[in-house]
Amino acid sequence: MAAFPGNGSIWWTSCGAPSDLLVTDPPPRLQLYGRRRGRPLRPGQQSLLDCLLPELAINLPASGEFDPRSMFADPPRSVWLEIGFGSGEHLAALAERHPDTGFIGCEVFENGIAKLLGQIERRRLANIRLFIDDARRLIAALPAAAIERVFVLFPDPWPKQRHHKRRVVSRDTLDHLARIMIDGAELRLATDDSGYFSSMLECVTGHPGFTWQARRPGDWLERPPNWPPTRYEKKARAASRSPAFLQARRHSRLVPAGACAE
Repeated sequence: MAAFPGNGSIWWTSCGAPSDLLVTDPPPRLQLYGRRRGRPLRPGQQSLLDCLLPELAINLPASGEFDPRSMFADPPRSVWLEIGFGSGEHLAALAERHPDTGFIGCEVFENGIAKLLGQIERRRLANIRLFIDDARRLIAALPAAAIERVFVLFPDPWPKQRHHKRRVVSRDTLDHLARIMIDGAELRLATDDSGYFSSMLECVTGHPGFTWQARRPGDWLERPPNWPPTRYEKKARAASRSPAFLQARRHSRLVPAGACAE
């Protein structure tokens, strides 16, 4: 099933024939901050957006939930979600390492989407699907306990106090992620902004659905070996900023709210 972004609508087609197209009314738009376009795309990048993206783009049902495993030709063992994949180097590296896992990447920045599509084509990755709209729409459509791992890496810190409400990592976001994550699922967060890290840590440690996994300072100062680097981490280190890495676990739903999970 392919998806084609329309002018505010979602276009559905099961076989690509024009007679099969069904146009649905657009859902209410959420306020989305950040850039959607940067430099003009090269012809090859535009071709990927025109030809490859429709094969990988996720289109949401007009109402109700959908099974994320159904998007893949071979249903994956588990599904992982990256919110804001940037240029996609982290997502592509994981997809290559874990061919039996299905990956969903959310991003609205056109240039980053084009770069990831290039990696998908070069590496022949068949286990990635893309959502090129506000990730909150996707999360709302996912069923409970559907995702095994979630990544939010180096999101815009929105450092000014009046912009803190724009930060993607918040109590509200964690509420929704806790719903879609299976028991024992892992949440990985990263930032090079000390103020944002403090906010992330406060959100995670204060949330009844998650337990911070750090046991020593090195657990959040050092990127784990199984955590591929991103260009944003490299830029941070080049600018003498120290990245912080936060790993949390979605504990069992049988644990009473407010109790500490083992």
